[in-house]
Amino acid sequence: MQILLWGALPYAAFALLVSGLWWRYRYDRFGWTTRSSEVYETRLLNLASPVFHYGILFVLAGHLTGLFVPASWTSAVGLTERPYHLFSLVGGTLAGVLTVAGLAVLVYRRRTNRPVFRATTRNDKAMYLLLGGALCTGMYAKLAHSTPAHGYDYRSSLAPWARSLFTLRPDLGAMADVPVAYQVHAVVGMVLIAVVPFTRLVHMFSAPWWYLARPYIVYRSRPAGRPAERPPRRGWESIDV
Repeated sequence: MQILLWGALPYAAFALLVSGLWWRYRYDRFGWTTRSSEVYETRLLNLASPVFHYGILFVLAGHLTGLFVPASWTSAVGLTERPYHLFSLVGGTLAGVLTVAGLAVLVYRRRTNRPVFRATTRNDKAMYLLLGGALCTGMYAKLAHSTPAHGYDYRSSLAPWARSLFTLRPDLGAMADVPVAYQVHAVVGMVLIAVVPFTRLVHMFSAPWWYLARPYIVYRSRPAGRPAERPPRRGWESIDV
């Protein structure tokens, strides 16, 4: 079981993520969407969607920092274990609360708004359960094994195991004494990673990051004396780029 969970499952999840993304783009390119239900309801969506997305971004940033930035690196820049623990506990809890609150409102919106609920597929329901399970198990693991004075040092067990995966030599022994709550959270998280390409969560890989580095759009006015042209049809006006 140790080999299956900590030696095989991570690579199976990654393989499904990569192959699933390729399959989805190759055979379901026009289905690569969140299937937005904004047309049915906007009040709750405009409130819950930003809360959830900002919260999940902070949650992901915390996971990447905690798992893949060694403790020696943070100590080298003056961030010792005590302030790091407090920052992780307080910041991680706030990010988790924001994400769970946003997800709860989104689920409430889907369940109480009839058109939105009718547009919700079984795939969506399973995705919400799995995503909610990953969030709740993570928060429980953190709060159940942490106090303001002391917390479970996952950077000496979970983090070395996570980094060892990239060397293709998983450190199974590092997971031997990890609390069960953290182990459950890790398993649910890996399953969530594996199913991302087959759910609406795939839209995270089509975020328009290129927009941050796009060239400026230059607008020029018509030069004086230029002969007037026939007015274009509505919807076909030139922007003179």
